[in-house]
Amino acid sequence: MMKLKRVFFDLDGTLTDSMPGITKGVRYALKHYGIHVDDLSVLKPFVGPPLFDSFKRYYNFSDKDANDAIYVFREYYDVKGWMDNAPFDGVEDMLKTLKEAGLELYVATSKPEETAKKVLEYFQLTEYFKFIGGASMDEARVNKDDVIRYVLEENCISEEEKPSVIMVGDREHDVYGAKKTGLSVIGVLYGYGSREELQSAGTDYLCETPEETAKLLKGMM
Repeated sequence: MMKLKRVFFDLDGTLTDSMPGITKGVRYALKHYGIHVDDLSVLKPFVGPPLFDSFKRYYNFSDKDANDAIYVFREYYDVKGWMDNAPFDGVEDMLKTLKEAGLELYVATSKPEETAKKVLEYFQLTEYFKFIGGASMDEARVNKDDVIRYVLEENCISEEEKPSVIMVGDREHDVYGAKKTGLSVIGVLYGYGSREELQSAGTDYLCETPEETAKLLKGMM
């Protein structure tokens, strides 16, 4: 069995607690369509998956309205929402531990790549990552499997090397994306997905905390 060399991390719900800014941005977009949401917690399912899919799934938006709503969302999020965010307790220690142990760390997020880089720079986490990969601004690359393939290709990680790579995420989309691209996956329970969601999606491992995640990953080296 090939030893672990590389770890792909989701961003929202795995590295940072971005729910406040994202849910406020979604509320801002929904208001544009005459939909008023007082309780931000009902918008929690929007954190993690592609916004296009969530607007369609939860509010029955047409393809056009879902695409347009993303641009309205960005009016708020790109100015203020992205800063309404913070790394989860223990995340930086986890990243430092893993990097010092010799693992290569990457980001694979459905958040636009430009925004992901801005968030990680803001929280001084950029130094831990070899590569930060995200969605394209035109939404052509937004599903998690497409983002994972992009990160693999950009870093010349071959099919034969995939057993040395693992995905870490908090939602079913992370699990499905990893499975579609042939990667094993760790589901983390300190984020936004439930144990039931991650298990139903077929996660290979579950971890309660960043500390537990680091310990499991080091044991795979």
